[in-house]
Amino acid sequence: MTPIDPALTEPLRNPQTVLAAMDFAGVAVFAATGALAAAREKHDVVTFAFFAAITGVGGGTLRDLLLGLPVFWVQDWRYVAVCLLAAVAIWLAGQRDWRFRALLWLDAIGLGAYGVMGAAKAEAAGATPLICIVMGTLTACFGGVVRDILAGQPSILLRREIIVSAAIAAATLYMALRFLQTPIWPAAIASALVGFLLRAGALKWGWSLPGFPSRN
Repeated sequence: MTPIDPALTEPLRNPQTVLAAMDFAGVAVFAATGALAAAREKHDVVTFAFFAAITGVGGGTLRDLLLGLPVFWVQDWRYVAVCLLAAVAIWLAGQRDWRFRALLWLDAIGLGAYGVMGAAKAEAAGATPLICIVMGTLTACFGGVVRDILAGQPSILLRREIIVSAAIAAATLYMALRFLQTPIWPAAIASALVGFLLRAGALKWGWSLPGFPSRN
């Protein structure tokens, strides 16, 4: 059996390659949710692009600013290009009955993936585990908060169903696995999957956290 050339597998073992792959995937998914929100309100193509961009890069922008890092999309034009491509794809798809459901499920994927991505980038920057979890949560949720405000929809922060909690769970599990010396790829995939499944359960079965109890 011919051995695999180590040069072919080296990128998969490189944390920077993993972070870049996760970053582009998260931006694409969240940009699509922004464009879908614009579609629901029947906006024009320019607003599609704006919603896609602000949702796609919003959380990562806040993360980088708080960590004192160069803002990722300013350093690499491909992130904005991904957002614009997502907006064009949603526009060309036209009117579809599945559009709103697609927004919810793409949001679920993004919460898990970007919760891990934010924590991983903070970890690479040398932040403490707790700050990594906070950065993961902000990365996953802030773009959606801005999207909902612009679209005139209730903010995800004001919903009792599991949304923000899914991002917190994904970031926390990722940091726990990394503390246990789990390689970055398995830790990232497992943690993102857990975040997605929590949000999927909320969509499918209405899972929610208990509210503050009243006297009655």
